Amino acid sequence: MLLMLNICTDTLPQNCLSYLAFRLACVETLTLLEFSRQLTNEAVEPFGYLTEVPFLREVAPQIQIALLAETWDRHMSRHEHQATILDESVVYAVCETSARIVEKLPELVVPFLDHGPLDVEVTVDRQLADELRGVHLQLSNEGDFLLVSQLQDLPPDEAEEFKREFKLAPDYLQPMFDALGRWHVSPQIATQLEGLLTESELEEFLPVLRPRTPTLGR
Repeated sequence: MLLMLNICTDTLPQNCLSYLAFRLACVETLTLLEFSRQLTNEAVEPFGYLTEVPFLREVAPQIQIALLAETWDRHMSRHEHQATILDESVVYAVCETSARIVEKLPELVVPFLDHGPLDVEVTVDRQLADELRGVHLQLSNEGDFLLVSQLQDLPPDEAEEFKREFKLAPDYLQPMFDALGRWHVSPQIATQLEGLLTESELEEFLPVLRPRTPTLGR
């Protein structure tokens, strides 16, 4: 029996919509990352699916893909996993990103799905966007990942009071802070992305997941 990823009292369904959400968000972020690497020494505004979560807006794009891969891997697992607040952030962000692509860039949907691991045919319309958002809206999470951004603007004493008021324990929040400090992807990322990217896509995209060495003086 597939137990998948549990979010609060619900289970993220393993269906076509969850595949579409993760796939569209993943391929768009990888495509933007590949393009950004061609902009030598040029400042680039934060991009990638995790910019949907204000607190995680500055997470490096290659780490965004790593986090997506880790959540996807737990989602497809044959073992039960209780989602962390970071998993919840990823699920929210891929759903919102995929819905945005359907609404704003519908011409990219079919190309992003072409040659993927699953042969999926979809009607690219408002209903599809609503269904993609519905994947996270139907889950019983508290949306704490959207509250956390407010901590960044508060003095330490007020931040502690805020966490107490909303019952945001340090251990519960730690994965969010850890994500901000990551720079290198796991060697297991190719395995974690199985079922989401093909072998040929992994061969193409894995090189761009190596972090760019910061330029001195920037």
